[in-house]
Amino acid sequence: MSVVTRFAPSPTGRLHVGNVRTAVLNWLFARKQGGRFLLRMDDTDRERSTEAFAEAIRADLDWLGMTPDGEVRQSDRTDLYQRMFDRLREAGRVYPCYETPQELDVRRKVQLSRRLPPIYDRAALALTDADRARLEGEGRVPHWRFRLDHESMIEWHDLVRGPSHLDPRLTSDPVIRRADGSWLYMLPSVIDDIDMGVSHIIRGEDHVTNSGVQVQMFEALGAAPPAFAHVALITTAEGKLSKRAGSEGLDEIRALGVEPIALVALLARLGTSDPVEAVADAAPLLDRFDFAHFGRAPARFDDEELVALNRRIVHLLPYGAVADRLPAGMTEATWQAIRPNLDTVAEAGDWWAVIEGPVQPADPGAEDRDYLARATDIARQLAWSESIWRDLADALKAATGRKGKALFLPLRLALTGRDHGPEMAALLPLIGRDRALARLAAAAGADSA
Repeated sequence: MSVVTRFAPSPTGRLHVGNVRTAVLNWLFARKQGGRFLLRMDDTDRERSTEAFAEAIRADLDWLGMTPDGEVRQSDRTDLYQRMFDRLREAGRVYPCYETPQELDVRRKVQLSRRLPPIYDRAALALTDADRARLEGEGRVPHWRFRLDHESMIEWHDLVRGPSHLDPRLTSDPVIRRADGSWLYMLPSVIDDIDMGVSHIIRGEDHVTNSGVQVQMFEALGAAPPAFAHVALITTAEGKLSKRAGSEGLDEIRALGVEPIALVALLARLGTSDPVEAVADAAPLLDRFDFAHFGRAPARFDDEELVALNRRIVHLLPYGAVADRLPAGMTEATWQAIRPNLDTVAEAGDWWAVIEGPVQPADPGAEDRDYLARATDIARQLAWSESIWRDLADALKAATGRKGKALFLPLRLALTGRDHGPEMAALLPLIGRDRALARLAAAAGADSA
C-alpha cells in the first residue's frame, strides 16, 4: 500500500507546537515509509480563514524542513462535497433538521437533568413532508446531519491505542452542514481523505470519537477507512495546548533562536519511550519512528527543555549547515572555535565582534596592570603560531609565578573583554598578533609597538 498522510490546519491563526507536532508525526511516518506528505487547508471558516495565515503555515512548514508533496484547499472543493452529499442524501444517510440552537440547548439541559446522555433524539427523522413544508414556510432553513447506523458497534484497530470502538447509539448524529450551506469539519474531511488517497490519519486522541463517526462516513461513501493513529496530547504548565488559548507559537520559538531540527527532534519523541536526542538532521528520527513506542499518558512540552536541546544541537552543526547565517568573513576555523560556547547560531555574531574588535575591557587594577604589561612584552617576543596561547601562558607562569585563575583570567579579560567564553587556545590565533598586542597593551596602559 502506498502511504499517504496529511496535515490539515485551519488558516485561522499561526501554527503552535500542538499542531506542529501533528505535522511532524505525519511527515516522519510518510518519509519513513517512502510515502507522500500532503497539506490540506481546512479553510471552510469563511470569516476567520485568511490567505496571510495560509502563507504563514506554508512558510513554517518550509522552515521546519517539511515542505509538503502537494496541497489542496477545501474552499476549492465545494462541488465535490456537494456531489458526495447528494449521494448520501439519496441513500438516506443525511437528513434535514429544523431545530434552532436554543431549542437544542433546552433539550440537552432536560436530558442532563434526567441524567441521560445529551445526544440528539433524532426528532427530525419523524417529520413528514408536510411538516417540513410547514417549517420551511415559517422561514426555517434546515441544517443537515449524518445518520449513524445503530445496528452494530463501530470498531477499528488504532496504531497507538490498539483495539478501539464507539457505540453509535451513544453519539449524536453529527451536524455536517449548517443552515447557511457552509460545511462543518466531519464530512468534507472524509471526502478529501478519499479523494487524496490518504492511507493513514495521524492526530491527537481528542479526535477518537470523530474517527469512530468518520469510519461510518467512509463506508457510506463506499471507501475503506484509512488506518488511524491517535497520540496522547501534549501539555504545558497551563494544560492542554490549544491555539485559542495562546499556546507557544512558532513566532515565539523562532525568536528564541531555536533551530528547526531542535523543535522537530523534541516533538518527534514527546510521549514516546525513546529519549530526546540532539541530532543534526532527521535521519535518526526516521530510523526510530514507530507507533509502538508511543504511550497513552500526556507528555509535557517544556520551553527550557527545547532551549537546552537546541544548545546541544548547535554544538553539533557543521560549518556548511550554518555558513550562510554567519557574519561575513567568518571561517570554518572560527566557527569550530566558538561553537561549543553558543546557545544559538545568532550568538556567533557576538563572538565575531570579540575577534574583530574593538573590545572594552574593565580596568584591571594596578597589580594586574603590571602583569599585563609583562604579558605584552613577552607576547611581542614570541613566535606567533597555533600554540601561541600555551606558549604565552608557559612563559608568563615562569616569569611571574602565577598560575590558575590569576594567570589566565586577566589575559582573557584584556583580550576579549569577557570573563568566560571559548577556549583561548583556539580564540587567540583568530584574534591575531596585532590585535592581541594592542589589547594587552591597552589594558596595561602601555604602548603596543
